[in-house]
Amino acid sequence: MNKLKNPTNDALFEAFLKLETVEECYAFFEDLCTFKEIEAMGTRFEAAKLLEKSKTYEEILKDITISSSTLSRVSKALKYGTGGYELIINRLKENKKMD
Repeated sequence: MNKLKNPTNDALFEAFLKLETVEECYAFFEDLCTFKEIEAMGTRFEAAKLLEKSKTYEEILKDITISSSTLSRVSKALKYGTGGYELIINRLKENKKMD
């Protein structure tokens, strides 16, 4: 069973699903998270997209500000995780919204 699964987190994720625009996401996440937390999530997602494009660790570390340990964690999540990164990356590709 998923360690994160509980009624509190269910409510949080249901709230995420109610967001309709990027502006709404900014408003909600700015209230919910610190700047550093949002920045860290964005950087991890960017790293996942670059890894999906077959970029090397060296190229990624040169292109974005991320520690090698965090990059390794993202890579492991892509290879052995729950498939969340792949799900979103593929949906963005389908919608042609991913650079």
